[in-house]
Amino acid sequence: MAATVIDGKAFAAKVRERVKAHVTRLVEEHGVMPGLAVVLVGENPASEVYVRSKGKATREAGMKSVEHKLDAATSEADLLALIGELNRDETIHGILVQLPVPDHIDADKVLAAIDPAKDVDGFHISNVGLLGTGQKAMVPCTPLGCLMMLREELGSLSGMEAVVIGRSNIVGKPMAQLLLKDSCTVTIAHSRTRDLPGVVRRADIVVAAVGRPNMVTSEWIKPGATVIDVGINRIEKPEGGTRLVGDVDYEDVAKVAGAITPVPGGVGPMTIACLLANTVTACCRKLGLAEPEGLTA
Repeated sequence: MAATVIDGKAFAAKVRERVKAHVTRLVEEHGVMPGLAVVLVGENPASEVYVRSKGKATREAGMKSVEHKLDAATSEADLLALIGELNRDETIHGILVQLPVPDHIDADKVLAAIDPAKDVDGFHISNVGLLGTGQKAMVPCTPLGCLMMLREELGSLSGMEAVVIGRSNIVGKPMAQLLLKDSCTVTIAHSRTRDLPGVVRRADIVVAAVGRPNMVTSEWIKPGATVIDVGINRIEKPEGGTRLVGDVDYEDVAKVAGAITPVPGGVGPMTIACLLANTVTACCRKLGLAEPEGLTA
C-alpha cells in the first residue's frame, strides 16, 4: 500500500490562515500589529528571492513587514547598530538576519546581538539553551514545521521511537529536542553512526536532514513509519537540466512508509509559515497574552 503523502504546501496554507486570524484579533482587541524585520546584507540571489517571499507572506498575513537591504560592504559595526535599533523598536516583534552574511562579518556575533525575545529564527544561544532544557523558547522554523506536520499526521507522539539523521544546529539538534519534549525516544544519527540503516530501521518517525540526495532507501525504513524529508538537493537529470530531490529516495521509500513528505512541496513551504507563527508568538509573549494555539511547540 502506497504511503500517505504529507502535503506541506496545503498544511502551510492552513498555518498561514491561523496566523492571519491571530493577527486580526491582536489588531482588533489590543491595537497591536505584529511586526517582522528582515535584514539582508549583500546581493545573494537566492537570499534576495527568499527575503521577497518572506515580505510578501508577512504582508498577506496582515503584519507589518520591514526590509533592510544593506550593501555588501556594510561594516559589522553598522549591522550591529541596526540590530540594536530594531531591538529597541516597539513595533518590531521579530528580527531575522538572512544568512549567509559577507565574510568580513561574524555571523555568530550578529545572531548574539538580536534580542532573544525577537529571535524568530530561534538561533540565539539563549533560545538554544532554553529549548535544550525544556523551557519556553523561540524555536527554529524548519524543525517547528516538521513537528507541526508530525502532530497533524500522527496525533500524540508520546512513546514513539524517532531517528533524526543529521546533527546540524539549524535542524538536527533542535528537531531532536522538540521530539524529546513530545515524549519520543530519540536517536540522533549521523555520518559516523555504525550501521546507520539498522538504526534508522527501528524508527516509527524518521527525519532526514543531511544534504545527501536520495540517501535513505526503502531498506532503511520500518514498514508504516512516518518519514519527514528536510533535504533539498539539486541534481542533474539524464535528459539535461536539473531537478530538486530530498535526502530520501521518495519513490522507493513511499512503497513501505506509512506517510512521507515530498520534495519539493513538503517541509519547504512550512518554513516561512512558521516564521510568521513565531512572529505572532513573540508578539503575544511581549503583551503577556496566551500563546496562539496550534502555532507553537
